Amino acid sequence: MHMLWNKFRRIRTAQAQLIRRWHRHPFGLPIAAFVGLLLVGSVGLLAINKQSAATFHPDNNYIVIISHDGVKQTVPTHEPTVGALLKKLDIPVAARDRVEPSLSTAIVQDNFRINVYRAIPITIYDGDVVTNAFSAGATPRSIAADAGLTLYPEDYVTAQPADNLVVEHSLGSRILITRSVPLTLNVYGTILSLRTHQQTVADLLSTKHVKLGPKDSVTPAPETPITPNMQVFVLRKGTQIVAETQTIAAPLQTVTDSSLSFGTTAVRQQGSDGTQVLTYQINTENGVEVSRTLLQTVITVQPVAKIVARGQAVSIPADKQAVMRQAGIAESDFPYVDYIVSHESGWCPTKLQGQIGYCPGYPPDAFPSGKGYGLVQATPGTKMASAGSDWQTNPVTQLRWATGYAVARYGSWAGAYDHWTVHHNW
Repeated sequence: MHMLWNKFRRIRTAQAQLIRRWHRHPFGLPIAAFVGLLLVGSVGLLAINKQSAATFHPDNNYIVIISHDGVKQTVPTHEPTVGALLKKLDIPVAARDRVEPSLSTAIVQDNFRINVYRAIPITIYDGDVVTNAFSAGATPRSIAADAGLTLYPEDYVTAQPADNLVVEHSLGSRILITRSVPLTLNVYGTILSLRTHQQTVADLLSTKHVKLGPKDSVTPAPETPITPNMQVFVLRKGTQIVAETQTIAAPLQTVTDSSLSFGTTAVRQQGSDGTQVLTYQINTENGVEVSRTLLQTVITVQPVAKIVARGQAVSIPADKQAVMRQAGIAESDFPYVDYIVSHESGWCPTKLQGQIGYCPGYPPDAFPSGKGYGLVQATPGTKMASAGSDWQTNPVTQLRWATGYAVARYGSWAGAYDHWTVHHNW
């Protein structure tokens, strides 16, 4: 104990002597104060830098907003897809339920929206046949398809609210199918299988844009009523005829939906291609074809539009908005930038292409020429040096470079977004 006490006294004596020397030195107190302030400032700067880094901390943990069963649920998640998240949360999805976006859609954005639409009872009237089914289809045609009914593109399918619960056994909608009539049209020897709602042969020919020439004849007569499976002939004597079948691509109909996250899509109705037949008159000289004259173009199968909903809801976290704002990006371009960056790197400024599931805390030792790097996966990453010497870690510098790239190559961030949604790269 005596030895410990002597050691303690020696330490206190040395401390007192050090303090007396600082007091005797003319610059002792100012230097001490400067050193103290420098230490405090350094600690404060480190704390500020640490705080700034913390406000921009990219990872694969996203906030997701799920609307289902009359409730809106907000959860953080590491799950990679919509389906994986719903499974983890024990939110069941039945065969006839509809989930937008699809179960396979990747979750790579904050405030990501998922909508679950439950199948409801539907009564389908197909002539004299009544079918009761469950469906969450977004269009009358998709509802009928859910019920397993075969539809022709020319069939009319409409939706109406149920009138009588007792009779129809349903609180949902009723679907009315008006079937088209099948028949055969023989145009100059080319047999075409058609379906129509027209009442007479003349109406059919007019709807199909069949124009009769002075040498043409029609059987049966134009005023003849259309009946199922009838045959209509359009003939031209003394003329050599050939026919060519072409595909009509299904048209794409896009609708906007503010309940879906910006950039996400959901197919509301599957489309199908149509078919048209072109009939040509062969013009010959000495028995050799020299030209063709188009006589008729008949659409034999109507194309059905593919209907796609495109999300419009924008909810970008404040830290990412701040970075884009510092990079000089216009707020009107924020949705495009957020979509591209989210899909390219998950907002990780130090990610090298191929690094999945995490954001490295520092840049790699090398930047291979064939690999993307940074927020927008510039390939190679070294090209971003033109925007600043801190390009390896500074997200603002990287976005400044990316803006120049987007404008130079695509005309704008909107143009870059349009390219990305089609080609999944930029």
